[in-house]
Amino acid sequence: MHLVDHKPGCFLNVSVSFVVKSFLTQSFNHTARSLSGRPEGPYRAVESADALVTQDFEGVDTLDKLFVHAVKRFGQASCLGTREVLSEEEEKQPNGKIFKKLVLGDYSWMTYEEVNQAVESFGSGLAALGQQPCNTIAIFCETRAEWMITAQACFRRNFPLVTLYATLGEDAVVYGLDQCGATHLITSTELLRTKLKNVLSAVSGLQHVVYAGISLFLCVCVSLSVSKEYKRPTASDLAVVMYTSGSTGKPKGVKMQHSNLIAGMAGQCQRIPGLGSQDTYIAYLPLAHVLELTAEISCVSHGCRLGYSSPHTLTDQSSKIKSGGKGDCSVLKPTPHAAVPEIMDRICKNVNGKLREMSVIQRTLFKVGYNYKLQKVSQGADSPVCNKLFFKRVNLLLGGCVRLMLSGGAPLSASTQRFMNVCFCPVAVGYGLTETCGAGTISEFSDYSTGRVGAPLICSEIKLRDWPEGGYTSQDKPHPRGEILIGGPNVAMGYYGSEGEEENDNFWVDEAGQRWFCTGDVGEVHPDGCLQIVDRKKDLVKLQAGEYVSLGKIEAALKNSPLIDNICVYASRLYINYILCVCVCVCGTVGKLERFEVPQKIRLSSEAWTPETGLVTDAFKLKRKELKNHYIKDIERLYGAK
Repeated sequence: MHLVDHKPGCFLNVSVSFVVKSFLTQSFNHTARSLSGRPEGPYRAVESADALVTQDFEGVDTLDKLFVHAVKRFGQASCLGTREVLSEEEEKQPNGKIFKKLVLGDYSWMTYEEVNQAVESFGSGLAALGQQPCNTIAIFCETRAEWMITAQACFRRNFPLVTLYATLGEDAVVYGLDQCGATHLITSTELLRTKLKNVLSAVSGLQHVVYAGISLFLCVCVSLSVSKEYKRPTASDLAVVMYTSGSTGKPKGVKMQHSNLIAGMAGQCQRIPGLGSQDTYIAYLPLAHVLELTAEISCVSHGCRLGYSSPHTLTDQSSKIKSGGKGDCSVLKPTPHAAVPEIMDRICKNVNGKLREMSVIQRTLFKVGYNYKLQKVSQGADSPVCNKLFFKRVNLLLGGCVRLMLSGGAPLSASTQRFMNVCFCPVAVGYGLTETCGAGTISEFSDYSTGRVGAPLICSEIKLRDWPEGGYTSQDKPHPRGEILIGGPNVAMGYYGSEGEEENDNFWVDEAGQRWFCTGDVGEVHPDGCLQIVDRKKDLVKLQAGEYVSLGKIEAALKNSPLIDNICVYASRLYINYILCVCVCVCGTVGKLERFEVPQKIRLSSEAWTPETGLVTDAFKLKRKELKNHYIKDIERLYGAK
């Protein structure tokens, strides 16, 4: 979850100087401190200064034990829910285009005990198909109940689960399946007919493909099941190989042991207040992403209901919902909500679009209420009157019951964070990576400052390493800065296929036996121990005149224009006396950039950058190499190549 401030302002981007001043002058408690007393750290949360936490529940040190623990506590409670598809209809749009829309019914639920029985049956069926313990098995599937049942079956039987994004390109899928050596693949009918159609013949070693709906593949597995004893995993066994979508180059398979994920989730859950059986979680983000995987497993371990959804059916206005129909949020009414910034940005734009349709008086009243609550929120208070008068209808977009939101996976802008805090509920911002099992830092829900990602979790510690070439050191004022290093039991075991390689630039073990990962991100630590992400090493280029330019910084500044939907800044290694950019929509005003940081030439694009286009990751981070190749003719033309 790489998080920096970068999204365009909303319609309600009103003057908030009094709020910013309040954020900067209020006295935060020290949430983390440097163990060495030096500015570079290492920094730990005050609760874990003596020792980092490795487990949420005593003696529960594997993912299998974690689920069994939940089944014992919540056996007859609802666990996994799927909404029934009643029909699929064609709907004509105002522009004449025909879109397919879904008519959906209510959620049907499996109890914890029923899910446990399905897990046992499915695992037995996989064993009957020849799947062996400690041998990898791959899943290439959309987020759905079958995904979680598959995962739990693999955890129980000690089948290391290889996860692949459903939006990965064909070459990346072939690469991942070949590298991991899986003989069995779990997928869906839809992906088998589309993404996998031209892929399977190119994968060597694949023997079995299990697909279709949950009722069918569970029946198949029951018919294949054999009553045979099996050995459960240990904490040091490999649990997941998670292939990152990767913003550059080929995907990398991150190796996560049971103990790594258990520790990471223990740290995450400690920052989520009141998570329990009274909560309903809406599951729609990619389960092949560490944010969603750990969020869902954490919710199940604390007795929450998980209702499955998708970005296409999430709200009443989602693309697959028929006019007048109810989106999944309206039916499910979730309470905690995990989201990537792209989803929050869409919600913000949706609300602001509605505001523009209002009369001047209505808009003015809403802005007055917004400003008033923004001031109250900055003081740590709420405004029940404003909530009832102005924000009740807005809240209904997400079902009306959301009590907290967690943002991760990509940068969250200050304007969007303030908007969600005011119009919906408290928002916590997290920072972590696949290589740290998604765990690193999470801000307190009571911290309404923006741009910060909170203190280290109780499972992790953070160091800053000087990067003088980029101008970042621990002696910087007013706050120490440097490249972020994350250490702890949540740090993964390296990349698949890199066995035999000892300490390298990414992973290493210190003299005390603790694992560390070098993130490549640059951060600064505030006096209260909270982290702020300020740059990324890979985004830095050097111009001919010697100036270092951060591409990410420039993109963040330019995206503050409400006229820009997305932007990629580029600097050629052959023509680097100036930079250029490709942007979706129109380029607006430039914010706080040096002359040499302002792109001299711009290519406007009407093509939206989505994971399906292959130009951004599932977390909507730019794939610079793919963007360069996609626009190479324009880039060469802008640089004057003949």
